[in-house]
Amino acid sequence: MGRVRTTVLAGAAALGLAWGLPGAVHAAVAPPRPVPAYRGAEGAKRIEGTPGSADAPLVAAGQVYADTLGPGERFYRLTLDDASSAYFSAVLQPPHGAKVAYGDGLEVEIMSKEGERCPNNPGRAGFGYDPVPLGAVAVRRLEEDAECQGAGVYFAKVTRTAAKGSAPGEWPVELLLQREPGLTAGSAPTTAPGVWPSASPTLPGSEPVARSGGTGFNDARALGSGVWRDDLRPGQTRFYRVPLDWGQQLGLSAELADARMTKPYGSAAGGLSVALYSPYRGLVEDKDISYGGKQAGLTLPKTAPVAYENRFSDADAVRGARLAGWYYIAVTLGGKVAEFTQDASPVPLTLRMDVTGGPAKGPAYKESLTAAGFGVGADERAAAQDGLTAPEAAEAAEGRSAMRVVAAAGFGTGTALLLVLGGWTLLARRGRRA
Repeated sequence: MGRVRTTVLAGAAALGLAWGLPGAVHAAVAPPRPVPAYRGAEGAKRIEGTPGSADAPLVAAGQVYADTLGPGERFYRLTLDDASSAYFSAVLQPPHGAKVAYGDGLEVEIMSKEGERCPNNPGRAGFGYDPVPLGAVAVRRLEEDAECQGAGVYFAKVTRTAAKGSAPGEWPVELLLQREPGLTAGSAPTTAPGVWPSASPTLPGSEPVARSGGTGFNDARALGSGVWRDDLRPGQTRFYRVPLDWGQQLGLSAELADARMTKPYGSAAGGLSVALYSPYRGLVEDKDISYGGKQAGLTLPKTAPVAYENRFSDADAVRGARLAGWYYIAVTLGGKVAEFTQDASPVPLTLRMDVTGGPAKGPAYKESLTAAGFGVGADERAAAQDGLTAPEAAEAAEGRSAMRVVAAAGFGTGTALLLVLGGWTLLARRGRRA
């Protein structure tokens, strides 16, 4: 017994000596892991944009492309028809900790082969205080007596602006061209909607449910009405998605709880920021507030009811709610928060969401809206209910499809067996009668 006590004490002494050695504390406490980088789309195709339009590479609708973009502009070639609207989006992905200046950002536009900028262009997005994933979109909208309505070759120009002193390197950029089919004759609204109630949303106060956000548009976590709980580290952006059908509105708030402070006082301008993106990755609304390590929160204005005619509005936020589909929410905890909090201890985040209205009857499209990557159906509602990312939802759909094949095969085998047994029974009865 004495030997055991002596061994334990000796071990404890050795451990205390080790903790007293220089650098021992740093060796025992692992540094925080890097903030996860933006997750690119599976199956994205590598492409290289050109400084001019002469040799610009072709971008096909529905295919995600990956390129890199330094300060300056890149050109891409599009082939558009005369029966659908087109959305060309670019998502810039600066590395964590990259230096950006307020006003640095992204500009995207669609132009004719004659060099004329199409109406409703360009789409712009700018950085605030942090190098967050940034999405901007250019639009070729179908409308009577407007430019850029014919079928043929068009060009998309993507421009990254950077002030002197900002990070100059090449950053990944994700490109996506989406088609919205045209409406059947006589069913297309041509005027902006009337005034809609824009009061602050009434948000739920139920117990929060844990839901971990994604790194970008491709792995955003699906949510619906409710209260959702996550964590954020300084400089991190979490992405979520919510399905909004025709006639539906979204109310949303984000709250940060107290952080573990390393200083008596601190404050980060734009410490909490929230951005809402449309199904075609265009910015609908954004807002930010300062954060000093104590409870803070913000509420976005309630979105306009999703309606086709919203595209004709003069208000950016109303124009953004023009399509049924997945709407994306990006929540960022400012990088400067690390100057007065423990970086290794995430800050608790609470999202309160309320989807109201609808679903209403949508407009009559000539082609399937779901096949174009828009719209809300049973799969989207199921993904929101189960809190699935797009890859998880695809995997679940494959599992359901496989189960249907197995069930069908089992049903077929069982039917065949019953037929064989029935045949034997009939032959036996005939034999007895004979």
